[in-house]
Amino acid sequence: MRGMLAVVLCIALTALCWGVYGPVLHVGQEKLGVAADAATGARAQLSFWRAFIGVGMAYFVIAVLVPTLYLKTRGEKGNWTVGGTLMSVGAGAAGAVGALGIIMAFVYGGSPIYVMPLVFGCAPVVNSFVTMYFTKSYKETNAVFWAGLILVVTGAVTVMLFKPTAAVAAAAGGAAASPTALTVAANTLMVTLSIAIVAICWGSYGPLLHKGQAAMHGSRLRPFICVGLAYFLVAVVVPLVVLGLKSTPEPGGWNFGGTMWSLGAGAAGAVGALGIIMAFNFGGKPVYVMPLVFGCAPVLNTFVSVVGQLRAGHALNISPIFYAGLIVVAVGAVTVLVFAPKPHKPPAAKPEKPREVEEQTAGAAS
Repeated sequence: MRGMLAVVLCIALTALCWGVYGPVLHVGQEKLGVAADAATGARAQLSFWRAFIGVGMAYFVIAVLVPTLYLKTRGEKGNWTVGGTLMSVGAGAAGAVGALGIIMAFVYGGSPIYVMPLVFGCAPVVNSFVTMYFTKSYKETNAVFWAGLILVVTGAVTVMLFKPTAAVAAAAGGAAASPTALTVAANTLMVTLSIAIVAICWGSYGPLLHKGQAAMHGSRLRPFICVGLAYFLVAVVVPLVVLGLKSTPEPGGWNFGGTMWSLGAGAAGAVGALGIIMAFNFGGKPVYVMPLVFGCAPVLNTFVSVVGQLRAGHALNISPIFYAGLIVVAVGAVTVLVFAPKPHKPPAAKPEKPREVEEQTAGAAS
């Protein structure tokens, strides 16, 4: 009973962290960027690389420094292996590129109100297909799995068609000059592509990390450290190099508020990932841990985003069909996760016969 309570608390922790990740990151981008100017009609410009660096630094502290200190003082089962390190670093790189995709979606006018639920709805689908690729279990898909996939696609299209445009305009700070139809279409395309990138990357994250963990003989913290190192390389080193190039200036500048919000977003992402690991350590199973996380996180995200918009004084005009689309996406994602083909258990090794029995059997046969 105590173990199940710990699993539930870990699931709640992850859902909360991942639910606030998008809204917190968006605020960090706003504060590190350039605010809208009502006098001149200039629209707000969100930070790109600076917010990304904040996320990477938070991951470095939580996913590298803290686990390394724990391993030095307490130790853990498993050991370092080349294959496990490469797989885990690959998982971390996928996670970091996914975070960059979220930032891109916000820069092109996407709002956390619908960007994050779509990511949480589509990533489990990618996760299921990547797992099926690794386990060669395509033939074991069933009608319910495909029905869940159809629900995700239908819900995603509904969300994009009925997304709260007024809220997006307010979030971008642009009540002044309205963008042209061509600009709106181009931004919508970029937001859609960004969401697809995030779904592919974050959907691949879990299977890659699982393989890395298996190659390290069940270690939990070593793969997590590799994830943090990959984040540091992709989300800190690369952006610092880009910002150092005079040909790639970025609007805005460093400030305390924006930096703290970006660090907070990265901390939420890292602690959420750690919550998943802890849930498995306390006996939780992926068959219900992941559906609960991916089902609850988008609900919390939408709630936090809507409350944030209202507190900022932005008028919201959200269609009930939009909320219906979010529900369809969540139901479809949970269905895909629950009814996806499960990996085969390796056949139990046959017990070896004692040498004396083998010799007697051979003698009787002769």
